[in-house]
Amino acid sequence: MSFDHHKTLRLILGDQLNINHTWFNTVDKSITYLMMEVRSETDYSRHHIQKVIAFFASMQQFARELQEQGHQVIYMFLNDETNFHRFDQNCLYWIEKDDFTRFEYQLPDEYRVDEHLKSFVSTLTIPSKVFDTEHFYTSRKELSDLFQPPKSIVMEKFYRYMRKKHNVLMDENNKPLNGKWNFDQDNRKKIPKSHKIISPLLFSTNLKPIESEIIKSNIVTIGSVDSEHFIWPISRAQSLQLLDFFANHCLQYFGSFQDAMAPNEWSIYHSRLSYSLNIKLISPKEVIDKVVEVYDQHQTEIEYHQVEGFVRQIIGWREYMRGIYWLNMPKFASLNFFNHTTKLPSWFWTGETKMTCLSSAINQSLDFAYAHHIQRLMITGNFALLAGVHPDDVDDWYLGIYIDAIEWVEITNTRGMSQFADGGIVGTKPYVSSASYINKMSSYCESCYYNASLKTGDKACPFNSLYWNFFEKQEERLSNNPRLGMMYSVWKKMNPSVKKEILNQAEYYLNHINEL
Repeated sequence: MSFDHHKTLRLILGDQLNINHTWFNTVDKSITYLMMEVRSETDYSRHHIQKVIAFFASMQQFARELQEQGHQVIYMFLNDETNFHRFDQNCLYWIEKDDFTRFEYQLPDEYRVDEHLKSFVSTLTIPSKVFDTEHFYTSRKELSDLFQPPKSIVMEKFYRYMRKKHNVLMDENNKPLNGKWNFDQDNRKKIPKSHKIISPLLFSTNLKPIESEIIKSNIVTIGSVDSEHFIWPISRAQSLQLLDFFANHCLQYFGSFQDAMAPNEWSIYHSRLSYSLNIKLISPKEVIDKVVEVYDQHQTEIEYHQVEGFVRQIIGWREYMRGIYWLNMPKFASLNFFNHTTKLPSWFWTGETKMTCLSSAINQSLDFAYAHHIQRLMITGNFALLAGVHPDDVDDWYLGIYIDAIEWVEITNTRGMSQFADGGIVGTKPYVSSASYINKMSSYCESCYYNASLKTGDKACPFNSLYWNFFEKQEERLSNNPRLGMMYSVWKKMNPSVKKEILNQAEYYLNHINEL
């Protein structure tokens, strides 16, 4: 019997652009790769225009690279007449049209797509197989296997396990370099006034034709773009260039200033590699290896805590969040621990607020589809939590506005870490602060309409009264949290008339939230 007629169709999703995958080790004419630009992915949230352009540009570039290597590729463009705009229908169309005898795909990172493809495969009359994406340090289940009940899941324990397992920043006795696992206390410096921040490496790719196709199909997007000079990496080569730039120019300051914020400084010393990582143009191992290599070569110029702070984000936090996601979906997506119901303020879509910190973080997000982790956590996220915004609204905003936002990493950070809507699965306490933290970590407050030191009155910073209002409203849920005992004892000792003024101020602000 001849096997000449066996033909395999392999689906590649838009966040599976891993050219080093074993799929591509050999060129096989009986295998065809299918990629597609579909409305099911552009329309499940209102995405930033830069995000949609970046995904399509990266996918098109990846398809070209596969073809240059000799692989057979079917690429379905957004406005193709035969595009059904769903993974299942498009796959079925090609399976039937070209008589494919086998279907293969890689594990999706999103629960929604995973369920969709599992359902599709169950209806097929031809054999199918699913493969790992060969990208992450961990498997989907590694975190849950590691912390089987009754063990509690703790990020720090996971981080240490990862460092040991993958021998990252360890000495010859399998102990952490410099005698300590975590140098987080060295990662909290404000940028001095005299310090000149390095300009970020920006690309300038002409992606006007892709923007035109998006406009032509009436996809609703947010934010702005200069598509003739697109600044984000859309290929593996550009991603490696950005990694190189970070390791050689930004790493030496990264750890110290990773939590710092300043108006008109949207990148500071952050790597901005999250988009490239999340669509798999580069792997976390490549990123870690490069950073450790540069540190090894320049130990006299680069302090250890700069590197450890970065490694913790990639090998620790990123992999940890993925494990949390697969352990807790789909119920995680509906958790609302505080029963919050407020609508997201309208200025989250425009940046038009008198609060400089929020105006800066939101306008930056609209302009660049990017904000760093402390802007997301302690500015936009902090405000949304203090204001009692429904976590669905918060999720939707973060998922849409950021170029690196894919649900597995966005929802765990937003609904979990930022909003504490999971009741403590991700974090041990809600990350909320008054204006004092924002003032300590940024220069936003210096130019603000509101006064960071005032709790009440016309110019009182909204963060101050909303902060105490939050603790008052959530006392039943939070007063037993050991990490919040000090805040409750401060609140209890406050003069009752002062407390009443603060709560009245908060109520006024919440009733006029769109005018702040």
